[in-house]
Amino acid sequence: MIADRWFRSLLGSPLGRRLLAAFLFVALSSVAVLTAAALVGTAQGLTSAQQSDRRAAAARTAEAASVAYEQAGGWTGADLTAASAIADAAGARLIVQDDTGQMVWPGRGMGPGMQSMHTGAAAVVEAPVVADGQTVGSVRLAFTTTATAGRAVAWSWVLGAAAVALFTALAAAGYVTRRLTRPLQALTGAARRFAAGEPGARAATGGPGELGELATAFDTMADDVVRADQIRRSLAADVAHELRTPLAALQAGLEELRDGLREPDTARLVALHDQTLRLGRVVQDLADLSAAESAALSLHRTDTDLAEIARTALSAHQAPLDAAGLHIDTDLTVVLPVHADPDRLHQAVTNLLANAARYCHPGDRVAVRGHRSGDLAVLEIADTGPGIPADELPHVFQRLWRGQHARSVAGSGIGLAVVRELVTAHGGTVSAASPTGGGTTITIQLPLARTAWADR
Repeated sequence: MIADRWFRSLLGSPLGRRLLAAFLFVALSSVAVLTAAALVGTAQGLTSAQQSDRRAAAARTAEAASVAYEQAGGWTGADLTAASAIADAAGARLIVQDDTGQMVWPGRGMGPGMQSMHTGAAAVVEAPVVADGQTVGSVRLAFTTTATAGRAVAWSWVLGAAAVALFTALAAAGYVTRRLTRPLQALTGAARRFAAGEPGARAATGGPGELGELATAFDTMADDVVRADQIRRSLAADVAHELRTPLAALQAGLEELRDGLREPDTARLVALHDQTLRLGRVVQDLADLSAAESAALSLHRTDTDLAEIARTALSAHQAPLDAAGLHIDTDLTVVLPVHADPDRLHQAVTNLLANAARYCHPGDRVAVRGHRSGDLAVLEIADTGPGIPADELPHVFQRLWRGQHARSVAGSGIGLAVVRELVTAHGGTVSAASPTGGGTTITIQLPLARTAWADR
Protein backbone atom coordinates (compact mmCIF):
# COMPACT_ATOMS: atom_id res chain seq x y z
CA MET A 1 0.00 0.00 0.00
CA ILE A 2 2.80 2.41 0.90
CA ALA A 3 4.74 1.50 -2.24
CA ASP A 4 1.58 1.95 -4.31
CA ARG A 5 0.99 5.47 -2.91
CA TRP A 6 4.67 6.25 -3.38
CA PHE A 7 4.60 5.29 -7.07
CA ARG A 8 1.29 7.10 -7.65
CA SER A 9 2.73 10.32 -6.18
CA LEU A 10 5.88 9.81 -8.21
CA LEU A 11 4.10 9.18 -11.50
CA GLY A 12 1.63 11.99 -10.84
CA SER A 13 4.32 14.56 -11.58
CA PRO A 14 5.23 15.23 -15.24
CA LEU A 15 8.83 15.90 -14.25
CA GLY A 16 8.83 12.74 -12.13
CA ARG A 17 7.62 10.68 -15.08
CA ARG A 18 10.28 12.15 -17.35
CA LEU A 19 13.06 11.64 -14.84
CA LEU A 20 11.94 8.10 -14.07
CA ALA A 21 11.74 7.27 -17.79
CA ALA A 22 15.23 8.69 -18.34
CA PHE A 23 16.67 6.78 -15.39
CA LEU A 24 14.98 3.57 -16.47
CA PHE A 25 16.25 3.95 -20.03
CA VAL A 26 19.80 4.42 -18.80
CA ALA A 27 19.47 1.54 -16.34
CA LEU A 28 17.96 -0.88 -18.88
CA SER A 29 20.53 0.07 -21.50
CA SER A 30 23.37 -0.40 -19.05
CA VAL A 31 22.07 -3.74 -17.80
CA ALA A 32 21.46 -4.99 -21.37
CA VAL A 33 24.94 -3.98 -22.55
CA LEU A 34 26.65 -5.43 -19.48
CA THR A 35 24.65 -8.66 -19.71
CA ALA A 36 25.49 -9.11 -23.38
CA ALA A 37 29.15 -8.38 -22.72
CA ALA A 38 29.19 -10.84 -19.80
CA LEU A 39 27.56 -13.58 -21.84
CA VAL A 40 29.86 -13.10 -24.83
CA GLY A 41 32.92 -12.93 -22.61
CA THR A 42 31.85 -16.03 -20.67
CA ALA A 43 31.18 -17.98 -23.87
CA GLN A 44 34.55 -17.03 -25.30
CA GLY A 45 36.29 -17.89 -22.05
CA LEU A 46 34.62 -21.31 -21.86
CA THR A 47 35.44 -22.00 -25.50
CA SER A 48 39.07 -21.02 -25.01
CA ALA A 49 39.38 -23.18 -21.89
CA GLN A 50 37.70 -26.09 -23.71
CA GLN A 51 40.07 -25.82 -26.67
CA SER A 52 43.04 -25.76 -24.34
CA ASP A 53 41.81 -28.89 -22.54
CA ARG A 54 41.22 -30.69 -25.87
CA ARG A 55 44.69 -29.86 -27.15
CA ALA A 56 46.16 -31.14 -23.88
CA ALA A 57 44.13 -34.38 -24.20
CA ALA A 58 45.32 -34.82 -27.80
CA ALA A 59 48.94 -34.35 -26.71
CA ARG A 60 48.59 -36.95 -23.93
CA THR A 61 46.92 -39.36 -26.36
CA ALA A 62 49.71 -38.85 -28.92
CA GLU A 63 52.30 -39.51 -26.21
CA ALA A 64 50.56 -42.74 -25.22
CA ALA A 65 50.39 -43.80 -28.90
CA SER A 66 54.13 -43.03 -29.29
CA VAL A 67 54.92 -45.28 -26.31
CA ALA A 68 52.83 -48.09 -27.82
CA TYR A 69 54.55 -47.63 -31.21
CA GLU A 70 58.01 -47.83 -29.69
CA GLN A 71 57.14 -50.91 -27.60
CA ALA A 72 55.78 -52.79 -30.67
CA GLY A 73 58.48 -51.55 -33.03
CA GLY A 74 55.82 -50.18 -35.36
CA TRP A 75 52.13 -49.85 -35.73
CA THR A 76 51.67 -53.54 -36.29
CA GLY A 77 50.82 -55.08 -32.95
CA ALA A 78 50.88 -51.72 -31.16
CA ASP A 79 48.57 -51.72 -28.13
CA LEU A 80 46.63 -48.44 -28.33
CA THR A 81 44.25 -49.27 -25.50
CA ALA A 82 45.84 -46.72 -23.14
CA ALA A 83 45.63 -44.01 -25.78
CA SER A 84 41.98 -44.88 -26.41
CA ALA A 85 41.26 -44.68 -22.67
CA ILE A 86 42.72 -41.18 -22.50
CA ALA A 87 40.54 -40.12 -25.45
CA ASP A 88 37.45 -41.67 -23.88
CA ALA A 89 38.14 -39.87 -20.61
CA ALA A 90 38.27 -36.60 -22.55
CA GLY A 91 34.90 -37.38 -24.17
CA ALA A 92 36.34 -37.97 -27.66
CA ARG A 93 36.59 -40.77 -30.20
CA LEU A 94 40.17 -41.78 -31.09
CA ILE A 95 41.45 -42.18 -34.61
CA VAL A 96 45.12 -43.10 -35.17
CA GLN A 97 46.75 -42.88 -38.60
CA ASP A 98 50.22 -43.86 -39.73
CA ASP A 99 52.51 -41.60 -41.66
CA THR A 100 50.88 -42.64 -44.97
CA GLY A 101 47.41 -41.69 -43.79
CA GLN A 102 46.19 -45.25 -43.23
CA MET A 103 43.99 -45.70 -40.18
CA VAL A 104 45.62 -47.74 -37.48
CA TRP A 105 42.93 -47.31 -34.82
CA PRO A 106 40.16 -48.42 -34.41
CA GLY A 107 41.30 -50.82 -37.14
CA ARG A 108 43.20 -51.14 -40.42
CA GLY A 109 41.59 -51.22 -43.77
CA MET A 110 39.87 -47.86 -43.48
CA GLY A 111 41.14 -45.50 -46.14
CA PRO A 112 40.81 -41.79 -46.23
CA GLY A 113 37.28 -42.05 -47.56
CA MET A 114 36.19 -43.85 -44.42
CA GLN A 115 37.27 -41.02 -42.17
CA SER A 116 34.15 -38.96 -42.71
CA MET A 117 32.14 -41.26 -40.53
CA HIS A 118 34.41 -40.38 -37.66
CA THR A 119 34.86 -36.69 -38.35
CA GLY A 120 31.24 -35.62 -38.17
CA ALA A 121 31.76 -34.62 -34.56
CA ALA A 122 31.38 -31.16 -33.10
CA ALA A 123 35.16 -30.58 -33.06
CA VAL A 124 38.29 -32.48 -34.15
CA VAL A 125 41.75 -31.95 -32.64
CA GLU A 126 44.88 -33.53 -34.13
CA ALA A 127 48.36 -34.13 -32.73
CA PRO A 128 51.44 -35.77 -34.33
CA VAL A 129 52.88 -39.05 -33.00
CA VAL A 130 56.68 -38.72 -32.68
CA ALA A 131 58.99 -41.68 -32.05
CA ASP A 132 62.79 -41.39 -32.01
CA GLY A 133 62.52 -37.84 -33.26
CA GLN A 134 60.47 -38.78 -36.32
CA THR A 135 56.77 -38.29 -37.01
CA VAL A 136 55.37 -41.77 -37.50
CA GLY A 137 51.66 -40.89 -37.54
CA SER A 138 49.01 -38.81 -35.95
CA VAL A 139 46.11 -39.03 -33.54
CA ARG A 140 42.78 -37.41 -34.14
CA LEU A 141 40.30 -36.82 -31.32
CA ALA A 142 36.74 -36.29 -32.50
CA PHE A 143 34.80 -34.59 -29.71
CA THR A 144 31.06 -35.18 -29.92
CA THR A 145 29.93 -33.01 -26.99
CA THR A 146 30.32 -29.35 -26.02
CA ALA A 147 30.50 -27.63 -22.62
CA THR A 148 26.76 -26.99 -22.44
CA ALA A 149 26.68 -27.50 -18.68
CA GLY A 150 29.29 -24.78 -18.10
CA ARG A 151 27.46 -22.41 -20.40
CA ALA A 152 24.16 -23.13 -18.65
CA VAL A 153 25.72 -22.31 -15.27
CA ALA A 154 27.29 -19.15 -16.66
CA TRP A 155 24.00 -18.08 -18.24
CA SER A 156 22.10 -18.64 -15.01
CA TRP A 157 24.56 -16.57 -12.96
CA VAL A 158 24.77 -13.78 -15.51
CA LEU A 159 21.02 -13.54 -15.93
CA GLY A 160 20.52 -13.66 -12.16
CA ALA A 161 23.03 -10.86 -11.67
CA ALA A 162 21.32 -8.88 -14.45
CA ALA A 163 17.95 -9.28 -12.72
CA VAL A 164 19.39 -8.09 -9.39
CA ALA A 165 21.13 -5.15 -11.09
CA LEU A 166 17.92 -4.20 -12.90
CA PHE A 167 15.89 -4.29 -9.68
CA THR A 168 18.53 -2.21 -7.90
CA ALA A 169 18.56 0.27 -10.78
CA LEU A 170 14.77 0.56 -10.66
CA ALA A 171 14.80 1.15 -6.91
CA ALA A 172 17.62 3.69 -7.17
CA ALA A 173 15.90 5.48 -10.07
CA GLY A 174 12.66 5.73 -8.13
CA TYR A 175 14.42 6.99 -5.00
CA VAL A 176 16.51 9.58 -6.83
CA THR A 177 13.51 10.76 -8.84
CA ARG A 178 11.49 11.11 -5.67
CA ARG A 179 14.31 13.01 -3.95
CA LEU A 180 14.52 15.42 -6.88
CA THR A 181 10.81 15.98 -7.48
CA ARG A 182 9.60 16.21 -3.87
CA PRO A 183 11.26 19.57 -3.04
CA LEU A 184 10.25 20.93 -6.45
CA GLN A 185 6.62 19.93 -5.86
CA ALA A 186 6.68 21.50 -2.40
CA LEU A 187 8.29 24.65 -3.81
CA THR A 188 5.75 24.88 -6.64
CA GLY A 189 2.84 24.44 -4.24
CA ALA A 190 4.23 27.05 -1.85
CA ALA A 191 4.78 29.52 -4.72
CA ARG A 192 1.20 29.04 -5.93
CA ARG A 193 -0.24 29.50 -2.44
CA PHE A 194 1.92 32.56 -1.85
CA ALA A 195 0.84 34.08 -5.17
CA ALA A 196 -2.79 33.32 -4.27
CA GLY A 197 -2.52 35.53 -1.18
CA GLU A 198 -1.35 33.14 1.54
CA PRO A 199 1.57 35.01 3.16
CA GLY A 200 2.49 32.11 5.43
CA ALA A 201 3.06 29.66 2.55
CA ARG A 202 6.57 28.19 2.73
CA ALA A 203 8.32 25.27 1.05
CA ALA A 204 9.77 24.16 4.40
CA THR A 205 11.50 21.17 2.87
CA GLY A 206 15.04 20.01 2.42
CA GLY A 207 16.54 18.65 -0.74
CA PRO A 208 19.79 17.44 -2.23
CA GLY A 209 22.32 20.15 -3.03
CA GLU A 210 21.04 23.11 -5.00
CA LEU A 211 17.38 22.05 -4.62
CA GLY A 212 17.59 22.46 -0.86
CA GLU A 213 19.30 25.82 -1.32
CA LEU A 214 16.55 26.86 -3.75
CA ALA A 215 13.82 25.97 -1.24
CA THR A 216 15.64 27.85 1.52
CA ALA A 217 16.13 30.86 -0.77
CA PHE A 218 12.42 30.86 -1.61
CA ASP A 219 11.43 30.78 2.06
CA THR A 220 13.87 33.61 2.80
CA MET A 221 12.50 35.63 -0.11
CA ALA A 222 8.93 35.04 1.07
CA ASP A 223 9.88 36.21 4.58
CA ASP A 224 11.46 39.34 3.11
CA VAL A 225 8.41 40.05 0.96
CA VAL A 226 6.06 39.67 3.94
CA ARG A 227 8.32 41.86 6.07
CA ALA A 228 8.48 44.50 3.33
CA ASP A 229 4.70 44.43 2.98
CA GLN A 230 4.30 44.85 6.72
CA ILE A 231 6.74 47.77 6.68
CA ARG A 232 4.85 49.31 3.78
CA ARG A 233 1.55 48.98 5.61
CA SER A 234 3.05 50.38 8.80
CA LEU A 235 4.61 53.24 6.85
CA ALA A 236 1.31 54.11 5.24
CA ALA A 237 -0.44 54.01 8.62
CA ASP A 238 2.29 56.07 10.30
CA VAL A 239 2.34 58.67 7.53
CA ALA A 240 -1.44 58.94 7.66
CA HIS A 241 -1.25 59.36 11.43
CA GLU A 242 1.46 62.01 11.22
CA LEU A 243 -0.46 63.96 8.57
CA ARG A 244 -3.88 63.53 10.14
CA THR A 245 -3.16 65.54 13.29
CA PRO A 246 -2.04 68.84 11.67
CA LEU A 247 -4.62 68.49 8.90
CA ALA A 248 -7.41 67.99 11.43
CA ALA A 249 -6.24 70.98 13.45
CA LEU A 250 -6.06 73.11 10.31
CA GLN A 251 -9.47 71.99 9.18
CA ALA A 252 -11.07 72.68 12.56
CA GLY A 253 -9.43 76.09 12.87
CA LEU A 254 -10.39 77.15 9.34
CA GLU A 255 -13.98 75.97 9.82
CA GLU A 256 -14.19 78.05 13.01
CA LEU A 257 -12.96 81.10 11.12
CA ARG A 258 -15.33 80.43 8.21
CA ASP A 259 -18.35 80.01 10.45
CA GLY A 260 -17.47 83.08 12.51
CA LEU A 261 -17.01 81.12 15.72
CA ARG A 262 -13.54 82.58 16.26
CA GLU A 263 -12.05 85.88 15.33
CA PRO A 264 -9.03 85.77 12.98
CA ASP A 265 -6.78 87.31 15.62
CA THR A 266 -3.04 87.01 15.69
CA ALA A 267 -2.94 84.17 18.23
CA ARG A 268 -5.34 82.04 16.21
CA LEU A 269 -3.46 82.65 12.96
CA VAL A 270 -0.17 81.81 14.65
CA ALA A 271 -1.63 78.50 15.85
CA LEU A 272 -2.80 77.64 12.34
CA HIS A 273 0.56 78.67 10.95
CA ASP A 274 2.29 76.31 13.42
CA GLN A 275 0.13 73.46 12.13
CA THR A 276 1.17 74.23 8.56
CA LEU A 277 4.80 74.26 9.65
CA ARG A 278 4.34 70.87 11.33
CA LEU A 279 2.70 69.54 8.20
CA GLY A 280 5.55 70.91 6.11
CA ARG A 281 8.12 69.30 8.40
CA VAL A 282 6.48 65.89 8.02
CA VAL A 283 6.42 66.22 4.24
CA GLN A 284 10.03 67.43 4.20
CA ASP A 285 11.11 64.54 6.43
CA LEU A 286 9.46 62.08 4.05
CA ALA A 287 11.23 63.76 1.14
CA ASP A 288 14.55 63.56 3.02
CA LEU A 289 13.99 59.88 3.73
CA SER A 290 13.23 59.16 0.08
CA ALA A 291 16.33 61.07 -0.99
CA ALA A 292 18.45 59.25 1.60
CA GLU A 293 17.25 55.84 0.43
CA SER A 294 18.39 56.71 -3.09
CA ALA A 295 21.56 58.43 -1.91
CA ALA A 296 23.79 55.68 -3.29
CA LEU A 297 22.66 56.75 -6.78
CA SER A 298 23.32 60.45 -6.22
CA LEU A 299 26.48 60.64 -4.11
CA HIS A 300 29.12 63.12 -5.22
CA ARG A 301 32.16 61.68 -3.52
CA THR A 302 35.34 63.59 -2.89
CA ASP A 303 38.24 63.44 -0.45
CA THR A 304 37.05 65.30 2.63
CA ASP A 305 37.57 65.48 6.39
CA LEU A 306 34.80 64.05 8.56
CA ALA A 307 36.01 66.10 11.55
CA GLU A 308 35.76 69.31 9.51
CA ILE A 309 32.23 68.34 8.39
CA ALA A 310 31.25 67.83 12.05
CA ARG A 311 32.71 71.23 13.00
CA THR A 312 30.81 72.95 10.17
CA ALA A 313 27.53 71.25 11.09
CA LEU A 314 28.03 72.13 14.75
CA SER A 315 28.64 75.78 13.86
CA ALA A 316 25.57 75.90 11.64
CA HIS A 317 23.37 74.32 14.33
CA GLN A 318 24.78 76.28 17.26
CA ALA A 319 21.74 78.54 17.63
CA PRO A 320 19.18 75.72 18.22
CA LEU A 321 21.58 74.03 20.63
CA ASP A 322 22.00 77.25 22.58
CA ALA A 323 18.25 77.83 22.55
CA ALA A 324 17.79 74.36 24.08
CA GLY A 325 20.18 75.31 26.88
CA LEU A 326 22.78 72.65 26.04
CA HIS A 327 26.53 72.79 26.74
CA ILE A 328 28.74 71.65 23.84
CA ASP A 329 32.06 69.83 24.21
CA THR A 330 34.15 69.06 21.13
CA ASP A 331 37.20 66.90 20.46
CA LEU A 332 37.74 67.10 16.71
CA THR A 333 41.49 67.64 16.52
CA VAL A 334 42.25 64.40 14.65
CA VAL A 335 41.99 64.55 10.87
CA LEU A 336 39.48 61.95 9.61
CA PRO A 337 39.95 61.76 5.83
CA VAL A 338 37.11 59.94 4.05
CA HIS A 339 36.05 59.60 0.43
CA ALA A 340 32.43 60.72 0.71
CA ASP A 341 29.77 63.27 -0.20
CA PRO A 342 30.29 66.22 2.21
CA ASP A 343 26.72 67.51 1.82
CA ARG A 344 25.19 64.12 2.67
CA LEU A 345 27.40 63.65 5.72
CA HIS A 346 26.65 67.23 6.81
CA GLN A 347 22.96 66.35 6.63
CA ALA A 348 23.48 63.22 8.75
CA VAL A 349 25.44 65.08 11.45
CA THR A 350 22.88 67.91 11.46
CA ASN A 351 20.06 65.41 12.04
CA LEU A 352 21.90 63.98 15.04
CA LEU A 353 22.47 67.43 16.52
CA ALA A 354 18.80 68.32 15.91
CA ASN A 355 17.75 65.18 17.78
CA ALA A 356 19.96 66.14 20.70
CA ALA A 357 18.46 69.65 20.79
CA ARG A 358 14.95 68.21 20.62
CA TYR A 359 15.14 65.50 23.28
CA CYS A 360 17.75 66.76 25.81
CA HIS A 361 16.83 68.93 28.78
CA PRO A 362 18.29 72.37 29.47
CA GLY A 363 21.64 72.01 31.18
CA ASP A 364 22.51 68.70 29.51
CA ARG A 365 25.82 68.31 27.74
CA VAL A 366 26.49 67.24 24.15
CA ALA A 367 29.95 65.94 23.25
CA VAL A 368 31.14 65.61 19.64
CA ARG A 369 34.30 63.50 19.36
CA GLY A 370 36.28 62.11 16.44
CA HIS A 371 39.05 59.51 16.34
CA ARG A 372 40.46 56.69 14.26
CA SER A 373 39.93 53.00 14.95
CA GLY A 374 42.03 50.82 12.68
CA ASP A 375 41.05 51.70 9.11
CA LEU A 376 37.85 53.45 10.23
CA ALA A 377 36.99 57.07 10.87
CA VAL A 378 34.78 57.27 13.96
CA LEU A 379 32.50 60.17 14.90
CA GLU A 380 30.62 60.06 18.21
CA ILE A 381 27.81 62.39 19.30
CA ALA A 382 27.03 61.73 22.96
CA ASP A 383 24.58 63.53 25.21
CA THR A 384 23.59 63.36 28.87
CA GLY A 385 19.86 63.46 28.11
CA PRO A 386 17.17 61.07 29.32
CA GLY A 387 18.50 58.19 27.20
CA ILE A 388 16.70 55.41 25.39
CA PRO A 389 15.22 52.31 27.09
CA ALA A 390 17.07 49.09 26.26
CA ASP A 391 14.03 47.50 24.63
CA GLU A 392 13.71 50.47 22.25
CA LEU A 393 17.35 50.67 21.12
CA PRO A 394 17.00 48.09 18.30
CA HIS A 395 14.22 50.22 16.74
CA VAL A 396 15.64 53.73 16.88
CA PHE A 397 16.78 53.71 13.22
CA GLN A 398 13.44 52.48 11.87
CA ARG A 399 11.44 54.97 9.86
CA LEU A 400 8.57 56.73 11.64
CA TRP A 401 9.35 54.88 14.87
CA ARG A 402 9.16 56.84 18.09
CA GLY A 403 9.62 55.58 21.62
CA GLN A 404 7.12 55.98 24.42
CA HIS A 405 9.07 58.82 26.09
CA ALA A 406 9.51 60.67 22.79
CA ARG A 407 5.85 60.89 21.82
CA SER A 408 5.42 64.09 23.82
CA VAL A 409 8.16 65.77 21.74
CA ALA A 410 7.39 67.16 18.29
CA GLY A 411 8.93 65.08 15.55
CA SER A 412 8.17 62.55 12.84
CA GLY A 413 10.57 59.73 13.77
CA ILE A 414 12.41 59.95 10.45
CA GLY A 415 15.65 61.74 11.37
CA LEU A 416 17.62 58.68 12.53
CA ALA A 417 16.29 56.62 9.61
CA VAL A 418 17.73 59.26 7.27
CA VAL A 419 21.08 59.10 9.11
CA ARG A 420 21.22 55.32 8.74
CA GLU A 421 20.46 55.48 4.99
CA LEU A 422 23.09 58.16 4.37
CA VAL A 423 25.83 56.41 6.34
CA THR A 424 25.02 53.02 4.81
CA ALA A 425 25.17 54.55 1.32
CA HIS A 426 28.80 55.50 2.09
CA GLY A 427 29.66 51.94 3.12
CA GLY A 428 29.67 52.79 6.82
CA THR A 429 27.71 51.86 9.90
CA VAL A 430 25.80 53.76 12.57
CA SER A 431 24.87 52.48 16.02
CA ALA A 432 23.18 53.74 19.18
CA ALA A 433 24.05 53.04 22.81
CA SER A 434 22.37 54.21 25.98
CA PRO A 435 23.61 53.23 29.46
CA THR A 436 21.19 52.56 32.28
CA GLY A 437 21.95 55.85 34.01
CA GLY A 438 20.84 57.92 31.02
CA GLY A 439 22.44 59.56 28.04
CA THR A 440 22.71 58.46 24.42
CA THR A 441 25.73 57.94 22.16
CA ILE A 442 25.37 57.73 18.38
CA THR A 443 28.48 56.37 16.65
CA ILE A 444 29.21 56.77 12.93
CA GLN A 445 31.96 54.65 11.39
CA LEU A 446 33.22 55.24 7.85
CA PRO A 447 36.16 53.73 5.94
CA LEU A 448 39.23 55.96 5.99
CA ALA A 449 40.30 57.27 2.60
CA ARG A 450 43.38 55.60 1.11
CA THR A 451 45.30 58.85 1.37
CA ALA A 452 45.01 58.56 5.16
CA TRP A 453 47.69 55.88 5.42
CA ALA A 454 50.48 58.37 4.79
CA ASP A 455 49.31 60.53 7.68
CA ARG A 456 49.52 57.80 10.31
